[in-house]
Amino acid sequence: MDETTASVLDPGRGVTKTGYLWALARDDRPWGGGDPPGVVYFYAPGRAGENAETFLTGFDGILQVDGNIGYNRLTKPSRKGGAPIRVAHCWAHARRKLKEVFDRDGSEIAAEGLRRIVELYAVEAYIRGVSPGQRLSARQARTAPLVAAFGEWLQAQRRKISAKSRLGEKRTYIHNHWDGLQTFLTDGRVEIDSNRVENLIRPIALNRKNALFAGHDEGGIA
Repeated sequence: MDETTASVLDPGRGVTKTGYLWALARDDRPWGGGDPPGVVYFYAPGRAGENAETFLTGFDGILQVDGNIGYNRLTKPSRKGGAPIRVAHCWAHARRKLKEVFDRDGSEIAAEGLRRIVELYAVEAYIRGVSPGQRLSARQARTAPLVAAFGEWLQAQRRKISAKSRLGEKRTYIHNHWDGLQTFLTDGRVEIDSNRVENLIRPIALNRKNALFAGHDEGGIA
């Protein structure tokens, strides 16, 4: 699941406000599933997790998302509309955090983190399209040790960098999402990242250049 902004006219004020279009996607092709891929789009006036909670009423399982903290409410026993959801976080977002620092500062620590993430993706390229069981076995044998080593390396950086620095903030982001970043190691159907749903929502983001705004919240829903 992913979301992106959408400008909406705020009636009576003569200005626009920010709404959100959400995409909920399924694609079983990476693990050889037979069901066709699909995506559903929703509109909501905000990015709060209560909107995701409404859209996902009746869904129980694993949800792959980015770092939006609003999704955290879906993991709690108090979740409305179903049992607590297990979240899978996105390694592409973790990589982007380090890449931002490397591109700006040339950080050797960020470069090392990027190199380690490349190793994870090399395994994913090798197992793409095979069965969930085969993917899980390969991940447990080859990827799990790499992820464990990455976690140890990440913790070691705490003694080298300030938590308030740019790199320290990125390290904290990865640390805070660490459990979700390991979910793909436990289920062969889960992807390493949420790039597929991002690609499905990208045309909406690009269309912002052509469509100035929706006339009303109801127009966003339509």
